[in-house]
Amino acid sequence: MQNSVSVSDDLHHQPAAKRAPGSRKAAGRALVLLASLGFALVVLIQVLHTTGATGAGFSDWRPILIAYLVWAVAFGVGRVLTRGERGQRALFLLPAVFFTVAVVIFPTIFGIYIASLDWNLSSIEGPRFSGFDNLRGMLNDTYYWNALGNMVFYTVAVLGEYAIAFGLALLLSAEIRARKFFRVVFLLPMMLSPVAVSWMIGKSLLEYRFGPAATLARYLGWDNPAFFASPWMARFSIQAMDAWVSIPFIMIILLAGLQAMPKEVQEAAKVDGANGWQSFWHVTFPIMLPVSITVLIIRIIFKLKLADIVINVTAGGPGGATDTVSSFIYRVYRDRSNVGYGTALAMVYLLLIIVLLTLMLRLSKRWTQKVV
Repeated sequence: MQNSVSVSDDLHHQPAAKRAPGSRKAAGRALVLLASLGFALVVLIQVLHTTGATGAGFSDWRPILIAYLVWAVAFGVGRVLTRGERGQRALFLLPAVFFTVAVVIFPTIFGIYIASLDWNLSSIEGPRFSGFDNLRGMLNDTYYWNALGNMVFYTVAVLGEYAIAFGLALLLSAEIRARKFFRVVFLLPMMLSPVAVSWMIGKSLLEYRFGPAATLARYLGWDNPAFFASPWMARFSIQAMDAWVSIPFIMIILLAGLQAMPKEVQEAAKVDGANGWQSFWHVTFPIMLPVSITVLIIRIIFKLKLADIVINVTAGGPGGATDTVSSFIYRVYRDRSNVGYGTALAMVYLLLIIVLLTLMLRLSKRWTQKVV
């Protein structure tokens, strides 16, 4: 109650110059409303013209850009008129807001629009509005569902990468000989492009006729060491190459966390009689949990975009068995020239990623609060 009275008193005694008069507020709101309605009307006219619903419209999208700039200026002026001095401070945030609208929100809306078109670059008819036909096609596309299933496998495999990286980080944080040398050696794969790894390992080292790995496998008794012939063997091979590139990234983040951990905590655990495993499980792992969750989420984001190794090594084969969603969408664009369908797949995949990451963030926050 005291707080509300105090806040009310502060507002009551606020200098009049910092508050906008009622007439200025009304003018500011009217300006923002008119500018927003005008911008929405221009966009609607252009969309209806592009989809063929009406003949009135513009020959290109430049009027949309001009309308957006006019709306941005009117919105800024309206904020100053409405909020007074606070509106002037808010103007400093407007460039970031407009940038976000220009590079995130507008492309997303445009992507949704493209996803509603039947637009094949090989067709002379050009784009035609098709409603939800692309989404219906996606539901019946077995190759797309196979790619989604592969993403589950590749994403779950991140836990294995994390376990290996954590072990390496613990090893390199310990007082071992030539520690700096091994740190550099373990980081080398991260410095290579996935495309280079695809050719160096997938096309040469794992080559089934003359590759060193295939030769060694024959020497050990494997008659036909074809690493990309069967679906599951090809998936494991793709995952192994991606893990080889990515484990150093996870390791270096975990190593930084271990280096920042207070030594007194581990020494106290030793004084209390904890062995190595107990010290790790009850002390090191809980303290490292925020760092672990952060690096896992970053790694999963990168994993969900996995495409370059698949495209270069197997091109999604055999029979689409190793396709990721990203590589499948790439092949829809490249092989079928189907812009509308590929964009529809991309927009649905973006929605799935947003939902997945939101759930992960909420669950990880609860788990961290419970454990730490």
